[in-house]
Amino acid sequence: MPDYFVRESGNILKNSNLRNIELMKKLFVLIFCITTLSVYAQKAPLDRSTLPNPVFEANPDYVDLFWKAWELAYNHIKGIPQSPYMDEAFSDDWIWIWDTCFMLHFCKYAPNVFPGIESLDNFYKPIHDGDITNVAIHILDNPPLFAWTELEYYKLTNDKSRIEKLLHEQKYLQKHFDWFETSLPGFKLPNVKHYGICIKKVEDGYHWEGGRSGMDNTPRGRTGTHAKKERPNNSKMLWIDAIAQQGLSAKAISELSAEIGDKELKKEWLEKYTEIKDKVNSLYWNEEDGIYYDINVDTKEHFKCKTPASYWPMLAGMCSKKQADKMADLVKNDDVFGGEVPWTTVARNDADFNAESGEYWRGSMWLPTAYMGIKALDKEGYLDLASQTAEQIIQHMAATYKQFSPHTIWECYNPTKPEPAKHGGKQVRPDFCGWSGLGPISLLIEDVLGFYDIDANRNVVKWNLHQNGKHGINNLMFGSVNTDIIYDRGKVTVNTNQPYVLEVNGKSLKCKEGKNIFSVKKK
Repeated sequence: MPDYFVRESGNILKNSNLRNIELMKKLFVLIFCITTLSVYAQKAPLDRSTLPNPVFEANPDYVDLFWKAWELAYNHIKGIPQSPYMDEAFSDDWIWIWDTCFMLHFCKYAPNVFPGIESLDNFYKPIHDGDITNVAIHILDNPPLFAWTELEYYKLTNDKSRIEKLLHEQKYLQKHFDWFETSLPGFKLPNVKHYGICIKKVEDGYHWEGGRSGMDNTPRGRTGTHAKKERPNNSKMLWIDAIAQQGLSAKAISELSAEIGDKELKKEWLEKYTEIKDKVNSLYWNEEDGIYYDINVDTKEHFKCKTPASYWPMLAGMCSKKQADKMADLVKNDDVFGGEVPWTTVARNDADFNAESGEYWRGSMWLPTAYMGIKALDKEGYLDLASQTAEQIIQHMAATYKQFSPHTIWECYNPTKPEPAKHGGKQVRPDFCGWSGLGPISLLIEDVLGFYDIDANRNVVKWNLHQNGKHGINNLMFGSVNTDIIYDRGKVTVNTNQPYVLEVNGKSLKCKEGKNIFSVKKK
């Protein structure tokens, strides 16, 4: 089906005077089915020349897993009247905010092939413009990650026109921040199918719920030694991730405003961020344990359950150096978030940690929270710890891929052996790319290979060069730059279509158009 037909059909339905909303929905479904069939019929095989190409001679299994992740993700490109979008690999009938936002953190490496940023329109338009949509939004009050995701995507594309439109014309990012602040339980959108929301802001934070936070059966909020319920959802609890994510959003909006030269907007949102940061550190930080906890709304006592959710403040730049050191120490500790499979979804020494199966969010290793925690380490300068834990995760995924049948990528992983996690005795979902592509793609590029900061606007690639043997990346694209960067026996060879700066372990190397060879020292 031609794009213009899909687009105009959607406009006709949206602007018509049909009174029968069910008929409108059926027509949307018909268009959806025809469009999806058309997309699949026309889709060519994945062209690897359109993607970055990693080189890692020390362990080719990582590269094999990289390509498997892209192929699985390619199978999850779908089309609907609003735009093509990335399906999260969970359900054909629903889309999720936090799955989609995390998927964009690998889609950003191939924006001309994978409709990552376009996927966000399927949330923005129905939530903030009132558009009718045939695809149901599973949870409206999922983590508010749009602004952070837009910022990180922008760093690879340098698409200022999109940021101008987002902040000045549509104001989607500001609207979503405000929506999260003001919505109340029971709120319903009139034109889209979705579950009711649970978010409720009070003076010192946010009431929420496990599924809405994304950490479905997390034991957070329990009373007593063990969580007696599948989802404790303590009505007295204020969630550390909710307030930190709102702070992260405010900070990202401020930074994006600076990118388009809007000083007034930058100042406004920096002030909002600072206010949230101060509250997080005054109420949610536990000095003795060296971590942020959820709190009791009445007493401000801490609910002492260590999970990766405590690292959202660190990602948002809310930690002092002393606080960050303590948070990093917990990642080094094999009894907390360290061990052979790091970044488990509850600390290994927690009473509800399930070493046998992971039991979903009670010990499994999930790629979104692992990725978030590793990005927090990167931003605070713990590059080697970030690289170490990223490689441990990819090793675990690669071992599972080779040893466990079916040989694929999974929704989440067992914390003690190379196999998928279980929930209620059942294996989690296979072929999950989906956000599990964050490991083989993003963590490989950013932390194992070490290209931890790529900024198309400033024309800089920062490289934590620490691996042995020949390694690097070919066909890396950012902004209008297309480059190959390869280390081998003390030399870095760069081929590029345009000049840029390659910063290797803090030393700036000016790369000219064409071939460049530098003598370097790795760590």
